[in-house]
Amino acid sequence: MTDDRGWLALAVEISRQCPPTQAAFNVGAVIVGADGEEISRGYSRETDAHVHAEESALAKLPPGDPRLTGATLYSSLEPCSERRSRPLTCTRLILHASIPRVVIAWREPDLFVTGCRGVELLTQSGVEVVEIPELADAARAVNAHLTL
Repeated sequence: MTDDRGWLALAVEISRQCPPTQAAFNVGAVIVGADGEEISRGYSRETDAHVHAEESALAKLPPGDPRLTGATLYSSLEPCSERRSRPLTCTRLILHASIPRVVIAWREPDLFVTGCRGVELLTQSGVEVVEIPELADAARAVNAHLTL
């Protein structure tokens, strides 16, 4: 049994730790193993001005960590599908990590990137994507500093 709402609410809470900027969303991410235990967490701009939440959480784990193949990644915002600051998008990082399930609160609005395709690309690659829109308002509230 998974507690998707509880883990996603934690990701939204983690997003409050982001240093605010007018150039990016505040996003939190939590990776939970098949056993229901937290594996890692991260937030946007945690380690540098360009790191994304999913990227930060994944960077704390060794490459090929076997727990990831049964994990769920919870993100307060849809994983990015386009990126200028890094060679790999968060969508690609999730696919490379073989994470089979992603749960999000909010689809990325057309503020910085028009037509984010993170959900679509993950789904096309066989990743189960669950959206919990009841938590979208909470994720948006953390980003109230942006003009949406």
